[in-house]
Amino acid sequence: MVKALTFKGDKKPKKRKRAAGASDSAGKSDEENPERQLKVAKAEEAGGDDQHDDSWVSADVTTDVSGPVMIVLPTEPPTALACDAAGKVFTIPVENIVDNNPSTAEPHDVRQVWVANRIVGTEHFRFKGHHGKYLSCDKIGLFSAASDAISPLESFNVIATADTPGTFQIQTLRDTFLSVHASRSSKAKAPPEVRGDATEITFDTTLRIRMQARCKPKLKASKEEKAKEKISRAELEAAVGRRLEEDEVKKLKKARREGNYHETLLDMKVKGKHDKYG
Repeated sequence: MVKALTFKGDKKPKKRKRAAGASDSAGKSDEENPERQLKVAKAEEAGGDDQHDDSWVSADVTTDVSGPVMIVLPTEPPTALACDAAGKVFTIPVENIVDNNPSTAEPHDVRQVWVANRIVGTEHFRFKGHHGKYLSCDKIGLFSAASDAISPLESFNVIATADTPGTFQIQTLRDTFLSVHASRSSKAKAPPEVRGDATEITFDTTLRIRMQARCKPKLKASKEEKAKEKISRAELEAAVGRRLEEDEVKKLKKARREGNYHETLLDMKVKGKHDKYG
């Protein structure tokens, strides 16, 4: 289920308390319903509050790019790629940022948020705006976000910049790049403009991608690893069938992290039998 996007400073809605003795759809209270208890236990084992981590981190490699992202452009001060409900693509100054460092940027406006996904069967990416339409770049390099479907115009390559770790290039399928330029408007303090017709990688094409921490593969793997460690001494002793020494508990927990838990468990069971009858 897709979770509603939240920003720093938003007030979290208060959860309505259930009346004492209230029952669920099966006619049992939470305490009496084993199915409900199992769901709660699984949620805790999967990481509990980690699933609701709304913090933002920087994508480090192309394979990180997934889920809600913020495309931070190389302007001074930093701006982010945005779109409105009519499909117009433009830039918005970044307000949630520390010391104008783009690697700390977080969105303050839903128009700055895109949902990035790989297109099935390809290495290309698509970027969906907050209004459900896809980012598109036409043949002359003009961006819009008014498409309901994916075609080559809505397909992009995300390329890690070779000499600048943590930055990327967004490339169209015509081998041109997204770039940012000073506005051509005669209006004073007009925001920078983006185009998709740059033919070379330059400072103006080099951007950062910020993303929600819970979507970053490396962080997700770390949380899964921590979840594997969450097993009590009592559960381990029940599995082995005897009391365990401290070093044996550590050995089993390490085996759970490294993926050879069952083999280690079997060895300890056999050792226990030898000790008993030896």
